[in-house]
Amino acid sequence: MNYDIIVIGSGPGGYVTAIRASQLGFKTAIIEKESLGGICLNWGCIPTKALLKSAQVFDYLKHAADYGIKAENFSADFSAVIKRSRDVADGMSKGIQFLMKKNKIDVIMGTAKVKSGKKVEVLGADGKTSTHEAAHIILATGARSRQLPNLPQDGKKIIGYREAMTLPKQPASLIVVGSGAIGVEFAYFYAAMGTKVTVVEFLPNLVPVEDEEVSKQLEKSFKKAGIEVMLESSVESVDTKGSGCKVNIKTKSGNVTIEADIVLSAVGIEANITGLGLEETGIKTEKGKILTDKFYATNVPGYYAIGDCVSGQALAHVASAEGITCVEKIKGLHVEPIDYNNIPGCTYCTPEIASVGYTEKKAKEAGYELKIGKFPFTASGKAKAGGTPDGFIKLIFDAKYGELLGAHMIGANVTEMIAEIVAIRKLETTGHELIKTIHPHPTMSEAIMEAAAAAYGEVIHL
Repeated sequence: MNYDIIVIGSGPGGYVTAIRASQLGFKTAIIEKESLGGICLNWGCIPTKALLKSAQVFDYLKHAADYGIKAENFSADFSAVIKRSRDVADGMSKGIQFLMKKNKIDVIMGTAKVKSGKKVEVLGADGKTSTHEAAHIILATGARSRQLPNLPQDGKKIIGYREAMTLPKQPASLIVVGSGAIGVEFAYFYAAMGTKVTVVEFLPNLVPVEDEEVSKQLEKSFKKAGIEVMLESSVESVDTKGSGCKVNIKTKSGNVTIEADIVLSAVGIEANITGLGLEETGIKTEKGKILTDKFYATNVPGYYAIGDCVSGQALAHVASAEGITCVEKIKGLHVEPIDYNNIPGCTYCTPEIASVGYTEKKAKEAGYELKIGKFPFTASGKAKAGGTPDGFIKLIFDAKYGELLGAHMIGANVTEMIAEIVAIRKLETTGHELIKTIHPHPTMSEAIMEAAAAAYGEVIHL
């Protein structure tokens, strides 16, 4: 069967691309080897947020007395928490099935391999092979947990994020290797549920891509929550011969051995491009990613790539935006390239982290003269009333023109607040205009206005 567009992979890059293509009048098919919604919906973004919510509820119960409430004889049912997470993911996957039908998109289940001549070969679960053609083929194959030679995942004692979501029983102790978003989210989840958690990070700060002040605040919050943090440290080897794991860790002061039930490897991801037929088709790659132009066309006409299998931030919303940009360009609409310096990043541990644009260090390296405003949530009435005073809002402005160069937030619900900053930067709003934008009181969001005012010496509540 011939199509206008075939999308390979049904994650938030692939299924969004397919829907937008259908809206634009393209006859569209999507190929998926496992479950509609891809890793994000089934094994990533969505089910982890369900787990984190359960942990947060349990955390609230443990601190109920702080709110004047007596809560006694409560406990966490780990298997029920895992089941709820899986039920949420399954429900969302069914929602994607509905969207495919609604938008008249053909769903082809199986493992895809691209061929020359704008063809895709699909190996079905029944062992049968089918071939499909399209004028445009879009690769949205995503990524998987990265494997390190000294940290080989066996799925039982040394695990990746996927196994971390479906453990048959809660471990008494856990070592998390890597403190990016995946690492710190699971560290918080398991620690809140009662597991003894140690985070091992090779670099000097937790969440190394974030502004240094945010990293330091998270470290304080984690230590207060009982999470042990080992910075500038690396796992050299793991002995899994016994009932648990003996982990040899290299630190600044020498090697130490720590025992834990399970080791979670959260050292990043690698693109799913092996066995995809790229070499045979002549599609160029570099450093494990597919090379594209600014509208996601590869070097071979008619073939495109988006999401985690191309360079750029490996985030669900980035993949979705890239897919929409790609098919709108194919349609001939006027589209602008994505501004990758205005992509929000969110981490959903407690406290949450959200950021966009330049960090203070990067802004200085870029040669800007800065005005920096910071407002702590300890001075926020809403944060104090809610019992969530940890964290702050930090805004970085260009002193010359008042452009908002970057925003860095850590605290309760900041992942819901960062979109305001993204819009402000898109609209080139100045610091003075932000100060004059009336924010509702009492809210966490008014800390944004206060941080802007602090940058210009006009802050009221500090």
